[in-house]
Amino acid sequence: MMEHRRDRAGVAPEIVAPANVLIVDDVPQNLLALEAVLRDEQVNILTAASGAEALELLLRHEVAVAILDVHMPEMSGFALAELMRASPRTAGIPIIFLTASPRNAVHAFRGYDAGAVDFLHKPIEAQIIQGKVQVFVQLHRQRQLLALRAERLEQVLSLNETMLAVITHDLRTPLSAVSLCGDALVRLPGESRSHVIGQRIQRSTRRMSRMIDQLLDFTRIRSGVMRIEPRPADLGAVARQVIDEVRQAHPEQAIHVAENGDLGGTFDPDRLGQVLSNLVGNAAQHAGGDEVQVLLDGCAADRLSVEVINRGRIDDDLLSRLFEPFKGVLHASSGLGLGLYIVDQFVRAHRGTTSARSEDGRVRLSLDIPRHVQGELPTG
Repeated sequence: MMEHRRDRAGVAPEIVAPANVLIVDDVPQNLLALEAVLRDEQVNILTAASGAEALELLLRHEVAVAILDVHMPEMSGFALAELMRASPRTAGIPIIFLTASPRNAVHAFRGYDAGAVDFLHKPIEAQIIQGKVQVFVQLHRQRQLLALRAERLEQVLSLNETMLAVITHDLRTPLSAVSLCGDALVRLPGESRSHVIGQRIQRSTRRMSRMIDQLLDFTRIRSGVMRIEPRPADLGAVARQVIDEVRQAHPEQAIHVAENGDLGGTFDPDRLGQVLSNLVGNAAQHAGGDEVQVLLDGCAADRLSVEVINRGRIDDDLLSRLFEPFKGVLHASSGLGLGLYIVDQFVRAHRGTTSARSEDGRVRLSLDIPRHVQGELPTG
């Protein structure tokens, strides 16, 4: 009989099957007696009259505890236990030995050496064997329940990520329509109120588009479907293109670029472009009018590095979580907090590292990657 484990609301989300208890004894009366003693709605009794029969049952069933008679023809309980311990499938099954022989320390030691958790002498008191078996039954059922919950959690997370990917993809169509309306308002002649509203719409749709892009990248990373595509490229050229775009978005912001050494290598310029766009754009947004510095270094023979510096400060508690999803933002109002998580994942995909420092009123975000990269993106 299946048991429904109910939550506080009375819902039955999980079904736990009765635990199998294996009894092995060559005497039919002993099997019947033990089966009667251990019968319970949480227990399913499996019986075997020999070691060979027991091994067949163990191949077909998951067992919470095995009760083995020591003295059996052809294969003793000790021999059966040794075979069980030799197989990864059955090695972890608790074993209780039963024997009608007089108490013998050597006998008992051999039982424990064979992997027994207990060694009982016949005749057995019903309450004792019931109590010992129930302990292992409950442990087994708890493991079943934890495994079931872990499986359901994995299914829920997978469904959530799929829904997130679908929703963010479908948001692009209405957002494009809103963006076109903003463009139309901006193109109206004169400095009318419609022109100002159109500019606000443009800014909002650009921000919304970046958020959608980040959500899509996040779901691809978490699902493991995103890959980097390394090819010969120049980090300086990638950075200059990105910085030109950031300057257009922040025309009032001074951005200084310093290039040192050979910046050529083999990496994914598109993904590193996203990395630099995020770092430089974030710095420009929070620089407060102070100059943003972008330092590109290719002096090392086998490494490329970037450091982006801007005025500001990050609290220590946030600094340690800066590259985590939905947490790595300098200000809660600036976005979803996925940008720096995606930066870190793209850099990791290049077998590189990211770091962040906040000192002397400056925020320094750095990355370091091998000059020549081959690899795939980790799944987060």
